[in-house]
Amino acid sequence: MNRTGPKRDVYEAVADPTRRKLIQILSDVEELPLHELTPHFQMGRTAVSKHLTILRDAHLVSVRKVGRETRYRLNAAPLQEIQDWVAFYEDFWKARMTKLHQLLEEKK
Repeated sequence: MNRTGPKRDVYEAVADPTRRKLIQILSDVEELPLHELTPHFQMGRTAVSKHLTILRDAHLVSVRKVGRETRYRLNAAPLQEIQDWVAFYEDFWKARMTKLHQLLEEKK
């Protein structure tokens, strides 16, 4: 278990579409090795590995060595920070839309 804080910001980690796709793929399985992740992308293993390193630095992915193979597993807990941020603005916009609706009803 890694006891240090993340080296990368979770928002930075999910900003790239390749990394979001990696998160999606890993959300459907318990864990996958690099050679099973790479065919999902039009890039080589080295490039996919670099994206996985960024996800690992943000604590979104954990790694486990099995023999010579490294397996990657999603750790979705850091995504809660994004969910909390989005939820705040969702409430903000709901309140604004309610006020707009009330204003429009008063104008009728």
